[in-house]
Amino acid sequence: MRWQVGDITITRVQELEAPGMRFLLPDATAENLAAIPWIGPYVDAGGDAVGSVHSLILEVGDRCIVVDTCIGNDKERLPMKMWHRRQSPFLEDLAQAGFPAERVDTVVCTHLHVDHVGWNTRLVEGRWVPTFTNARTLVARPEWEHWSEEEDEHTRTVLGDSVQPIFDAGLVDLVEVDAQIAEGVRLESTPGHTPGHVAVRISSRGEEAVITGDLVHHPAQFAQPGWEDKADSDPALADRTRRDFMARYADTPTLVIGTHFAGPTAGRLVRDGDAYRLDA
Repeated sequence: MRWQVGDITITRVQELEAPGMRFLLPDATAENLAAIPWIGPYVDAGGDAVGSVHSLILEVGDRCIVVDTCIGNDKERLPMKMWHRRQSPFLEDLAQAGFPAERVDTVVCTHLHVDHVGWNTRLVEGRWVPTFTNARTLVARPEWEHWSEEEDEHTRTVLGDSVQPIFDAGLVDLVEVDAQIAEGVRLESTPGHTPGHVAVRISSRGEEAVITGDLVHHPAQFAQPGWEDKADSDPALADRTRRDFMARYADTPTLVIGTHFAGPTAGRLVRDGDAYRLDA
């Protein structure tokens, strides 16, 4: 799946499709989703929400930028059985799409949750080593400052196998939440899901796109902005940020690309009564 935004090419490389999202969005029942007329591409045959775990790769001139690195292989991820000790061909799929690991010069982590940092590293002879050895990995400073102080065992495991090794290798740059990372590509502060969460704004030749990160997990949230998202660290702030994002991008030509949207993955946000819809 590929989009062109001016001179910038954006390619989706999927690690897995994720059936069932009520562990994140408890209101996303089949009945509630069926009440959203345009939701068809984002639900399965039984009417349940479907998500995706994928990376988005930006080609900006001779630059190759990977936004979020999914779950990874060999990681201890119980109780998430689908994520535990995976053996997926993601790196091969990335290379087949034209992006061998050595070509990547920049990695952007929209935040440091488990399904956004996994392929930062891979297991080699019992050690976690950087995957993208020619790349600088960019992490928003407030995001690292928050999670580096976290004592939760799961978080420590994720940081230990997927983040700390790239710090140890000297491959990380802590950046501001509005940093420009390439010509026409900059971060946009979208806190609430996590303290230093960022979206990625893309502009080229008068065309625009934005990558959501986990600001929105499923397009149904455009129709129901008030639905609870269990993964938000600050629900009130996340709600305000989501609503601000929707108001800012609705009825504009900006292509909204969902970091966890299955189906078409991208579309234009349109006002629809008191809420919004995503026109793919």
